[in-house]
Amino acid sequence: MAGRILVVDDETNILNLIRMYLERDGFFVFEAQEGLEALNSIRQNKPDLVVLDIMLPGMDGFEVCRQVRMESDVPILMLTARDEDIDKIVGLELGADDYLTKPFNPRELVARVKAILRRVVRSNGVEEKPLQTADVQLDPSRREVHINNEPVMLRTKEFDLLQVFMGHEGLVLSREKLLSLAWGYDFYGQTRTVDVHVAQLRKKLEGSQIRIETVTGVGYKLVADSRV
Repeated sequence: MAGRILVVDDETNILNLIRMYLERDGFFVFEAQEGLEALNSIRQNKPDLVVLDIMLPGMDGFEVCRQVRMESDVPILMLTARDEDIDKIVGLELGADDYLTKPFNPRELVARVKAILRRVVRSNGVEEKPLQTADVQLDPSRREVHINNEPVMLRTKEFDLLQVFMGHEGLVLSREKLLSLAWGYDFYGQTRTVDVHVAQLRKKLEGSQIRIETVTGVGYKLVADSRV
């Protein structure tokens, strides 16, 4: 079995569509149509990934995501019916790993699910060497980051993004390249995801001796302060 997926959406036709495409690729699919039902399913069934709609009756997807992140690092792919940056930004800030806007291509959803799970397997199953740039230390195996020997809490994608930057110190990386390396897919219309996570990561790195610079028209690069 490719993995256990919980799909949370109050629209039966959407649930059926997602289930059909995921099961074609060998996934085992659970379903929930309300927020509390989703939380209970996550606790009981321990899915490998959650596909979570924002617009749910009662407890919405934002609150579900917030509560899940208090007790679990399970990857979350959020669905939003509105093509508005605020929904996407809030979801990512609450700890979602990625998002899709409805209506979506179900094949793209499956590709996103596979990409997220591949990233999780790589980060959990491979012994990678610790990285250090100036006063920032990153241990991929322990999923830990320290600035000047003090621990810093990063969300899953913030950690993945920092690992990519530290592994390519001084090199300019396009948003598309960052999507490929940190998210594991190549959907070129989703670069806003990168911008949101870079902004969050910059806040976490304040006070350190490294910074992420914007290279206008190209992307980003990580540099160490010249005084280091």
